[in-house]
Amino acid sequence: MFCRVRLVSHLPRWSPGTNHKLWKLRCLLPQCPKLGAKMSAGQSQKAETWDKGTLQELKVPFARTETGTFFQEQPRIGNQYLEDAFLQRYLKTHLPSQVLEKVSLDLERFGARVTAEIDSLGRECELNPPALLHYDAWGRRVDHIVTCPAWKRMKEIAAEEGLIAEAYERKYSIWSRVQQVAKLYLYAPSAGLFTCPLAMTDGAAKVIESLGISGPLAKAFGHLTSRDPKKFWTSGQWMTERKGGSDVASGTESVAREQPDGTYCLYGFKWFTSATDSDMTLTLARIMDAQGRVEQGSKGLSLFFLEVRDKQGKLNGIEVQRLKQKLGTRQVPTAELLLDGSKAHRISAEGRGVASIANMLTITRIHNVISAVAGMRRVINLAREYASKRVVFGKLIKDHPLHMQTMARLEVETRGAFLMLMEIARLLGLEETKMASEQDLHLLRLLTPVAKLYTGKQAIAVISEGLECFGGQGYMEDTGLPVALRDAQGKLELASSISELESSVQLLQDALHRLGQFTQRVGSKGAVAMELAARDFAYTLARIYTGALLLEHAAQPDASSTDTYAAQRWCKQDLCPVDSEEKAGCYDDKAVSMDTYLVYEGNPVLKGKL
Repeated sequence: MFCRVRLVSHLPRWSPGTNHKLWKLRCLLPQCPKLGAKMSAGQSQKAETWDKGTLQELKVPFARTETGTFFQEQPRIGNQYLEDAFLQRYLKTHLPSQVLEKVSLDLERFGARVTAEIDSLGRECELNPPALLHYDAWGRRVDHIVTCPAWKRMKEIAAEEGLIAEAYERKYSIWSRVQQVAKLYLYAPSAGLFTCPLAMTDGAAKVIESLGISGPLAKAFGHLTSRDPKKFWTSGQWMTERKGGSDVASGTESVAREQPDGTYCLYGFKWFTSATDSDMTLTLARIMDAQGRVEQGSKGLSLFFLEVRDKQGKLNGIEVQRLKQKLGTRQVPTAELLLDGSKAHRISAEGRGVASIANMLTITRIHNVISAVAGMRRVINLAREYASKRVVFGKLIKDHPLHMQTMARLEVETRGAFLMLMEIARLLGLEETKMASEQDLHLLRLLTPVAKLYTGKQAIAVISEGLECFGGQGYMEDTGLPVALRDAQGKLELASSISELESSVQLLQDALHRLGQFTQRVGSKGAVAMELAARDFAYTLARIYTGALLLEHAAQPDASSTDTYAAQRWCKQDLCPVDSEEKAGCYDDKAVSMDTYLVYEGNPVLKGKL
């Protein structure tokens, strides 16, 4: 015979949370000889009462499905416009008061929508990537790209918010692009990569506007810039073929046959087509003459516009071979396509395809910068939120100086990148309203590819670090360098008169001087040296111009102490790495052979070469 002995009095009292399971402690002991016979009915009832009491009083963690008492509160995004003092201050500094009032209200409202609706939709897009359905239930080939409801809703929101329309309505004249870019900056990190089709849609609208809105292009432009979700179109950009990407002059094999009605039928294989579920696309092809001959090189390329589906909703002479299994960006349907008689309209002069597509490349590069800078800002905002909730070694991590030093460095990088982005947006607004000077146009052409390169690298470094918070002379002249240097010098004039910025101005001026000397030296070193220096040169230009923008911003009457500090910190880095690398011998002939040997040491490729 066994009896149950209640052990509550022998154990410390547990202070449980409301969600804990009960830990049932029972001790089965042999019946005490002195107790004699079996328990009476009263004793048995009392034992049951004791058992229920045990369940009531003993609540211990890690019991059954419980995993403990501590759960870290997750960082949450708030209204990203209201939480971004630097963005608000930039707009206040640059926008006319009547424009500022309207833009601020719109961005505040949109910031709330990002938090309440768009962010969760973006997450759904990430969790439900597209799929390709080749055949229907009856065996007919349909090549249907299936996307999730959230992806479709993102398209509707893009129309409702005028994420493309804003730029072409020009409601705020030269500031319309600044307003659009600011809005996309808030949107991008939560968009589930719907920014990709929007970038190409914006680029297509820009190309059509530059070529003249007439004929079939008028219909397309109306759809691309519509605020009506039922009418809004997105566009693709089908350039890359099997031979490669950037070198379209030699890599494009697609051909176009002219039809009696003046349209063309396209034939070819497109190796990498982003946002393949779009409504239309722009693409390059070589026009084939009556004898089947085509002209090679860039002079043989023309630009075409085609709708992806016909009036019956069937694919326009297109076969979707497969969706790309990419390392990232899986939310965006990217496919290999066979064009087999796709009906298209030539929209450029014959042989002027590359020149005509240039505007699309400019716009998509700017969208690249938007996503890079926005990603940097978002990870800092989340890290900042987390630092105010996470306790380590007895205090919040925001109270640890080393942690805040790291975050301050990330903040400086992000502010610099943001100002570069907004400067490009400002210049684009001037260009689109015919108010840009020749210098403005040179700067726009120069800064856009430089910013795309530099912020892309910046974003990887800043976001990676942010995640850790959770645990030849002629060649250079062609780039418009003198214009950029003169403009940078001009931006330093006001800052040089402010004592707190004097040392930073001097550092930037020293970097400008070193860059000027480098351009004089490198011209005599030949093409190889200039090629080796090209990337470092672009980084140098980005760092110097960004420094000038930060100093100009810090010199404004309503600038804050943090604006001054950000400019000072930026200017303490090596602003002219191209000069440092050149002096270290990194562009010499010996460096070329040693770089190769370093990479291929011990590899059969090098046998007999070094």
